[in-house]
Amino acid sequence: MSKKYFGTDGIRGRVGEYPITPDFMLKLGWAAGMAFRKMGACKVLVGKDTRISGYMFESALEAGLTSAGADVMLLGPMPTPAIAYLARTFQAEAGIVISASHNPHDDNGIKFFSGKGTKLPDELELMIEELLDTPMTVVESSKIGKVSRINDASGRYIEFCKSSVPTGTSFAGLKIVIDCAHGATYKVAPSVFRELGAEVVVLSAQPNGLNINDNCGSTHMGQLQAAVLAEHADLGIAFDGDGDRVLMVDHTGAIVDGDELLFIIARDLHGRGKLQGGVVGTLMSNLGLELALAELSIPFIRANVGDRYVIAELLERNWLVGGENSGHIVCFNHTTTGDAIIAALQVLMALKSRNEGLAQTRQALRKCPQVLINVRFGGGESPLEHPAVKEASARVTQAMAGRGRVLLRKSGTEPLVRVMVEGEDETQVRTYAEELAKLVSEVSA
Repeated sequence: MSKKYFGTDGIRGRVGEYPITPDFMLKLGWAAGMAFRKMGACKVLVGKDTRISGYMFESALEAGLTSAGADVMLLGPMPTPAIAYLARTFQAEAGIVISASHNPHDDNGIKFFSGKGTKLPDELELMIEELLDTPMTVVESSKIGKVSRINDASGRYIEFCKSSVPTGTSFAGLKIVIDCAHGATYKVAPSVFRELGAEVVVLSAQPNGLNINDNCGSTHMGQLQAAVLAEHADLGIAFDGDGDRVLMVDHTGAIVDGDELLFIIARDLHGRGKLQGGVVGTLMSNLGLELALAELSIPFIRANVGDRYVIAELLERNWLVGGENSGHIVCFNHTTTGDAIIAALQVLMALKSRNEGLAQTRQALRKCPQVLINVRFGGGESPLEHPAVKEASARVTQAMAGRGRVLLRKSGTEPLVRVMVEGEDETQVRTYAEELAKLVSEVSA
């Protein structure tokens, strides 16, 4: 059975449009509460980011959950990974996050975590979807759920983040600029790094409900780059609106992406004999990451794009570290989901152990040139199934002899084929990409 509402990252949409409306949220809260109650006594944590619609949806979810007999504990604005952690801490049946991550303020969505801080299993999501299509009923008055607020949630999560580095760790002497994207990290992130001794300059930490991710954070790095140079800082850290993505800037103002951060963390764990297996990337991870890990004899596999798929591969292999070039980085040796603050701390620990700056450390990974061309096609059979396209793709892959790769994939939202070629020689990569894109266009005509 396919899912009607749940995507790879919860339920998303534009505020006021189906399904992201208050009445849908009310029904969703009820359906989730009914599903969770089947597991026994039901306690659900609810957190949110800083977008203005979060207040409205928090109230609607609260009403729906309590009408199903679930007790609700409100956390207020908190990073998404904090809800995963606190769901475990408070032994709740589930945690719910109201957030649209790196999207603008007029989007919103819902993410669910199990009581173990992991993504909900498919069967539970399907149960919630089935309940959404049934009439809503309210439990008898004596069984209506209660609502409380956890006032020390931020402090608990700050201490949890600090516990991911050894006791006594100090980043004294390190000057950091942090861009909080006017999002869910605006309170906790500066405190974590300051309490560990760093000098912290804070950007974009004045949320007004409308400015989340607005020309700031990990999707708009220009402000952070300029601030690092102006402040003569050692590095900069950018979070997205809900705190599960992190990118960095070195002291020269150069952006350090998720592939590079993942490599720095994995190499440090490997050097200390604590990596446990290999590293999970995605189809979009730069070939340079794969080659750099191979030089260290670290296994590397690619999952589909999306942290859900990265996490699934890590669990299947019992590995610890994975992530995406967008900055979703999972460190299973510390937590159960992608956590931007914890990932940033692991990078700082790696720099400290090598006594190097970020600009120097990143040089161990040489990113390969990557050319991406979008080719529009009409309806009918996908050009990816055309024999000529398959033959050409195989020929180019063979010609690069393991030092390059081809990725042809359909867009999930538009009638486009994305032609990506990656390798060590930029001229060769561009030539191959243009050749394949031309062929895809011809067979699509």
